[in-house]
This record gives sequence, C-alpha cells and structure tokens, in this order.
Amino acid sequence: MRFKQNLVTKTRCCGYGEEEMKDSDNITCLKGIGEKTAKLLKKLGITTVKDLLYYYPRGYQSFLPPIKLSQAEPEEVITTELFVVSDFKWKKVRNLSIGTGLCSDGRNQVSITYFNAPYMKKRMSAGCSYLFRGKLKTEKGRYSMDQPKLYTREEYAELMGQLWPCYGLTAGLTNRTVLKAASQAIDSEAFAPEEYVPEELMLKYRLISQREALCQIHFPKDWEHLLAARRRLVFDEFFLFLVSVRRMKEYNEASPTNYPMLETAWPGRLLEQLPFSLTGAQRRVWEEVKEDLTGGFCMNRLIQGDVGSGKTIVAFLALLLAVSNGFQGALMAPTELLAAQHFEQLMRLTESYQLPFRPALLTGSVSACAKKEIYRGIREGEVNVVIGTHALIQEKVTYLKLGLVITDEQHRFGVRQREQLNEKGGGAHVLVMSATPIPRTLAIILYGDMHLSVIDELPAGRLPIKNCVVGTSYRPKAYEFITKEIRKGNQAYVICPMVEQGEEETAGLENVTDYGERLKSTLPQDIHVEILHGKMKPGDKKRVMEAFAAGDVHVLVSTTVIEVGINVPKATVMMIENAERFGLAQLHQLRGRIGRGDEQSYCIFMNCSDSKTSMERLGVLNHSNDGFRIAEEDLKQRGPGDLFGIRQSGDMDFKIADIYQDADLLKEISVSVDELLSQGGLDSPQCEPLKRYLEENAGKFIDFRTI
Repeated sequence: MRFKQNLVTKTRCCGYGEEEMKDSDNITCLKGIGEKTAKLLKKLGITTVKDLLYYYPRGYQSFLPPIKLSQAEPEEVITTELFVVSDFKWKKVRNLSIGTGLCSDGRNQVSITYFNAPYMKKRMSAGCSYLFRGKLKTEKGRYSMDQPKLYTREEYAELMGQLWPCYGLTAGLTNRTVLKAASQAIDSEAFAPEEYVPEELMLKYRLISQREALCQIHFPKDWEHLLAARRRLVFDEFFLFLVSVRRMKEYNEASPTNYPMLETAWPGRLLEQLPFSLTGAQRRVWEEVKEDLTGGFCMNRLIQGDVGSGKTIVAFLALLLAVSNGFQGALMAPTELLAAQHFEQLMRLTESYQLPFRPALLTGSVSACAKKEIYRGIREGEVNVVIGTHALIQEKVTYLKLGLVITDEQHRFGVRQREQLNEKGGGAHVLVMSATPIPRTLAIILYGDMHLSVIDELPAGRLPIKNCVVGTSYRPKAYEFITKEIRKGNQAYVICPMVEQGEEETAGLENVTDYGERLKSTLPQDIHVEILHGKMKPGDKKRVMEAFAAGDVHVLVSTTVIEVGINVPKATVMMIENAERFGLAQLHQLRGRIGRGDEQSYCIFMNCSDSKTSMERLGVLNHSNDGFRIAEEDLKQRGPGDLFGIRQSGDMDFKIADIYQDADLLKEISVSVDELLSQGGLDSPQCEPLKRYLEENAGKFIDFRTI
C-alpha cells in the first residue's frame, strides 16, 4: 500500500535481518524502538513483536478534501483551510494553559481554542494559512473548534484518500511511532502464523488467513478489506474462547466433589438473626446453591445479579455452609479495595453473630511477614476463609481443605485464573458472581460450562436512581447541581471515555486528564477534585479510591475503571460525558456505583451528539433501572454502528469482538464448536493444528475474555 511504502521503504531491525525476526522477539528489535519507547509501549501491554501485532487500532481516520465552514454538518469532524486573523492569546487558569484565536475561511470566522498546547505558539503566525482538522461546533450562529490538528498543505496531501490506523496511546507515545513499528512487524517475512481453524470452518465462514487479517486490521486497503479482517479476528476470539468453555464443561460434568457437604443449622440461624429478609430471588438462588453443595458433585454455578441485588450475602451463606462442614473457603475479588471491603463485611458478620469464620485478608500489599503467617494459617487450617486478589493463587499458598472457591465480579477474571484457584482445591465447589447484565440467550453460550442463577429482584426499600439524558448546554446546570449535593455532604463521579487527548478520530471526546483540570478551575476552590484511570500506578489508584471512600475527595473524574469498585454510600451523583459512545449495559453498570446509601441518587447522561437516534437510545436508561431489560434492549439496538470507534462495551473485554454487536456470529460459532467437538473432539485429524496451538498457548488462548 502506498502509505506503508512511504512510511517504511525497507524493514531492517537493529541487527536483525528481515528473515531472522520472530514474533517472540523483544519489541526493541524493531527499528526506532529504544529503551525509552519500549517502556512506554510496556504500559500498553506491548513487550514483544507478537504483542504489537495483536494490539489492534482503536479506530481509523479517513482524510477527505478540505471544505468551507458553511458546508459542514453539526458536530462533524472536518478539515478546513483557514488563515489566522490575529495572534493567539494565551492565559493560565490554575494548571491549565488556554490559547484562543480567531481564524477565517474567507467567508466565515471561527474561534479556535487549545488546552495545554504551548507548542502551538510557534506553529502559527497571524496572516498565514493552515489546514485545521477537528470537530466543528456551532452555537447561535458562531463557529468554534477545540484542539484541532494543524497541517500544512503538503502534509495533508500525503494523508488524503487512505485509511490511517489510530492506536490507543499513553503520554509520550505518538501514533506515528506505533504505526511505524506495526508496519515493520507486518512486513517481516518471519511472521507466518499457523492456521489452527479447521479448513471446513474457514470455508463455511469465508474467512481470510490470520496473516492477511492482521495486515488488513493495521493497514486496510479499504473498508471492505477492513471488515473482512475484523470478521476473522472476531471469529478467532469467539472460537478459541468457546472451545475452552466446552472443554471446561466436559471436565466439570465428570467431576465428583472431594468435599461433600451436609446441610447444617448455621445458615438458617444467621438468616433468622439478620435485620433484613432475603428477597424471593435471593432465597431461590440460595436454595440452588445449597442443593449443589450437598449434591455430591462439584458445584459450578454462576450467579448473575444486578448491581446491589444482594449476591454477596448468598456467597457468605455458601462460605458458612462450607466452614460448618469443616472445609475452607476462598473468595477472590478483582481489586484490593473490593477484597478489603468483603473482608470487613465478613468480619462484622462474624463478630455480630458469633459465626465460626476465621478469616484472613491476602493481597499483594500485605507485608511479607504477615503473608508468611497467613500462609501458615491456611496450610494448617487455622484460617478457614481467605479473601483476597490474585495473591490467592500464588504457588506459596497451600490449602488444607479448600472446599469452596468463589470469584466476585466474574467478568474481570480470565478463565485460566479461575482454573488456577480451582486447582488449589482439587475438586472444590465453584461459585462465581457477576454484576454484568447479559441477556440470557448470550449468557447460556458465554457461561456454557456453568449452571446459571439470576437474582432479578432488588432489596425492598432501596430508592431507585433518578436519571436524565441531557445535551451539552445543560453542563453548567449539572455543575451547579453537583456543587449543591457536595454542600449537603455528598460526593460525585464524572465519567469520561478517554484517559488523555487522543487523535483526530476521538476529536470531541472528553478525556480525564484535561477534564479534571477544567473542573478544578470551574467548581469552587474548596471542592476537592481528583482523577482516576487505568494507566495510573496501582498504588496511586488505591490512594485516590481510598481518599474518595473516606470522603476526602468530593468529585472523582474517572474512566470506566470505577466500573468494578467499592461502595461509597455518600456518592449520590454520577455524570457520564459522551454517554452516546457507551453501550447501554455498560452505562447501567457504571451508574450502579451510586445509589448505595440511604439518600436519593441521580445519574446525568450527557449526550454530546445532535443525533435524534442517540437521544432515543439513551432514553431507555431514563425509564428503567432493570439491568437485564436494558441488556436486552442493548442487544436489539446495537447494529453495525461505529465498528472501530472507542470500544466501550465493558461486558466481556474481548480485544475486538463485542457480544452485542457480534451476537449473531457468536451464536453461529457456538453451534459450530459443538459440532466440531462432537466429531472426535480435539483428537480428530482436522483438529491437529488447533490442538497444537492450544498446547503451545496453554493458559493464554482462553484469556480473550477477562471474565
């Protein structure tokens, strides 16, 4: 392709000949990737050439010819040629540098604003013409652009007529750096992945080769080739995942438990003493769990329940039955904060009702000395319930009688991680919990190795969240409302889809870094604003969340990293920016962070699009707080959509597949996998490459979904 040829004329990689490079080589073997850049790439999970090949673009830019301001549609990303009317004026507001200037296309004027971009001072001169690319806003007949990209005519001419990949980046890393590195990796003749999909399925689904798919996903010839590439990669994610699920099902169904249990008086005694009664759904699910635990075979059950539906008390009842039978239990949470919260809840129950729990909290931050003592307690049976994070599955942890394994927030763990914890028990009962509302039709496929229980009823007395879907003009009123709630002693979340300012394909999307600074300068100075995102160091994330939980932070500006978090009862307001870019199910999951206390809570969905369709779609959230109904609506409404925009499905965390958007393909592949495995399984000749691939990638192929 022309743009690739212009970019990289010939691949030679720091002492490696083209024929010598392997996909397992360190990323530094690529030309232009030194130690500094390698550290930045590592933040994105890229350490090898293979990691880079499977780091898909988050979107694509198509550079169309420049147009006049009057020709643009509302909120459209355009390129327009403007001359600078006068020098830009720069001012500093707290930590935010703001530059504003007036430009013209000869007919109309437009106000241009840059945030934290002092380098633009040297790039523009009054009276000179440049090409500006960004989202054009129109308000009361006045044009404006925030943070547009600047090009010379020569620079822009090279970009026109081609699809350019845009990658997820981190501070200090440019899109061009990743693009050049990906080009070298693709061009390497050593990159020749073996086809593991049986030929009959390749023909049935009209799949292109792996190599071609990876080439076209990074450097598509056109939209048709891009769609074909995506289809192949989506197929691979679903196919490998479903094969692993079916294999786990076969194993589970043939596994009598090593920890048979009898019904004891302890769970019933606790239920009689609790200051609340279980809902009908909770009672039904507890009976299902109890029947599994006392049935003679390994329980392998998923509890799906909306946020706040009361899954945790069912888990504690299961633990109580296990320890009263003389066995140990383990509860694994995805974050240290959530693990600590579970531990504190269990301790309160133990002390209040004299329960036979002897719990320990085991996380990465526990001191070495304390860990050693906990290890001993687990090994000797003094500790009968262990609550923690991935530390529970480390080699040093040896259980005496691990009879019950529980994982919370199921969608955040890889299948292999769950298997490792199960292996610690050697035939233990398994209970997993998820607050992700997935339509039953899809849940049966995705969780095909488990029995499914649903808690579809919220506890009595809980105040439903009040919702509103608004346009950007409402933002000042929203800030006033947030300030009012904080003055009452409450707290607020603001959710943004981006961590940092992105490339042109994300123009107009709010990002945590800049938004946090703007909010600090907008809200009263005594209101403490902090930011939170997934690229922060674990210690920094923990510090911010603890400060928010303690009430020391009033407003938390965050990405979807808070989707799985801790309960903050004083958080009564959530405002979600660019709500139109999220799936309905994930929006519901996010708003579940509020409404955890006794006070009325509010969720503000900020629709930054003028599209009537977006407003109607988001309106579903206005009228329902039922996660499963919303998930069904999400499934109905999610069409081809923005296939390559910012993925915010939030449900399964596949790299490229989306369980809603690709639901039909998921269902087809599920049938095909069943048929394939029924024809001799992985030992059949047609499955030899697949079996070899699985053996070589043990523990990896099943992590496409971080369940």
